[in-house]
Amino acid sequence: MARGLRTVRIRTVRRPRATGLAPSPPEKRLVIDSSIFFRDWEGLVRVAVLGPVGYFALIVMLRLSRNRTLAQMNIFDFVYVVVIGNLFGTTVLVAEVPLVMGLLAVGLMIGLQVLVSWLTTKSATLEHAFNGEPALLYHRGRFLRETMRTQRVTEEEVLAAARMQGVADLHDVEAVVLETDGEFSVVHVGNGRRDSTTLRDVPGVGRHAKQPVRHTARAD
Repeated sequence: MARGLRTVRIRTVRRPRATGLAPSPPEKRLVIDSSIFFRDWEGLVRVAVLGPVGYFALIVMLRLSRNRTLAQMNIFDFVYVVVIGNLFGTTVLVAEVPLVMGLLAVGLMIGLQVLVSWLTTKSATLEHAFNGEPALLYHRGRFLRETMRTQRVTEEEVLAAARMQGVADLHDVEAVVLETDGEFSVVHVGNGRRDSTTLRDVPGVGRHAKQPVRHTARAD
């Protein structure tokens, strides 16, 4: 080899063969935020203070609204109770809602319920619009199948309502009525009288009273 020349070594770097597969994404780990269990003491103190205060304030307002507010629930009363519960829970748990604002909203709902209750005592049309009408399910030995299907009531439920009233024979029952609050009313046959004055506000009583008395077998 001639003098003054260098020997150069070439290093070959091998690249990994392409496999055609995309690189796997980084592994994700489930992280649970500890704030879902405990955030701060301020929130706990708020619930501990506003809970009892709002509870007793709600009792006072309900008592001032008279017993009609605490009666068995119809559709309007059910909506009223749900809204009251939601407002009370929001007032206690949500820090952005002060106590006075929450109680004002609750008081407004109670006032509306009292107003509607008063209006229904003055107008039969409004009473039917808000509370609905009772449904005649059984009358003088006859199950009113069409009404039962509309109200989604079975014959077994009617029989159970009669048994709960101590009735052993349906011949002793003049009518079974589904009231607007979802309860069953069983009207017994009077002493020789077939006309009940308590059924005068039940739709369909006069029409079915003209038909002959008979006990129908259960439809398949």
